[in-house]
Amino acid sequence: MGAIWNVIVAIVVAAVVLLIVSRFNLGLSVSGFGAAAISAVVIAIIGAIIIWMLGLFGITFGGGWLGALVFLIVAAVVLLLAARFVPGLTVKGFTGAIVAAIGIGVVYWILVWLLGLFGIHI
Repeated sequence: MGAIWNVIVAIVVAAVVLLIVSRFNLGLSVSGFGAAAISAVVIAIIGAIIIWMLGLFGITFGGGWLGALVFLIVAAVVLLLAARFVPGLTVKGFTGAIVAAIGIGVVYWILVWLLGLFGIHI
């Protein structure tokens, strides 16, 4: 039961993060909580597939600035691809996807930190 709970909490947190970033107009727009939850699942699946495919070609995310830049570009591509599959999720071009990816990272970090203060770890 613990694993199912963790997945549900992770999806809800990711959906809330997408809604918050959407409200800041950072290049990403979500129509509602349902679309945000579906988007969170689709983003996770597409991200896992892309990272797996890059691993097949020997491309890894090393540390430092170069690794962060590669990861940011992959995150932007994942957002653009997810927007094609999920109705209710729109991304305003590649620049909007880059800005939204940074916003998602910052908001997610803050939200996970706040949840950690209450003993909720995801």
